Amino acid sequence: MGFNAFDDFMFSFGPIFFFIVFALVIGFFIVVIVKSIGQWSKNNNSPRLTVPAHVVTKRAHTSGGSGDSSASTWYYATFQVESGDRMELSVSAKEYGMLAEGDIGMLAFQGTRYLGFERK
Repeated sequence: MGFNAFDDFMFSFGPIFFFIVFALVIGFFIVVIVKSIGQWSKNNNSPRLTVPAHVVTKRAHTSGGSGDSSASTWYYATFQVESGDRMELSVSAKEYGMLAEGDIGMLAFQGTRYLGFERK
């Protein structure tokens, strides 16, 4: 029994295909890590600001949770500052629960990093 043309092709192309997929997956993880480190560094080099703002809206994003896997939830709040600019910042579950749409106060942040909100 010999190989047919398709088996011959797959036998020679299979390792190359596997390497390409492996390289793409590794490349994706490297890009995500580099972008995360860049954002972290940019936040660290940004000034810490405290400005008057109000809470425009809140949202939660949940993923996973099918079958036996657990769900993960990320919480966000959108703030509007006096200039009219809006920014959506990631907040902890505790902060998310304490914020209400329409709250007015002082927003503390550093780049895209939420530091706190003190209601007036």
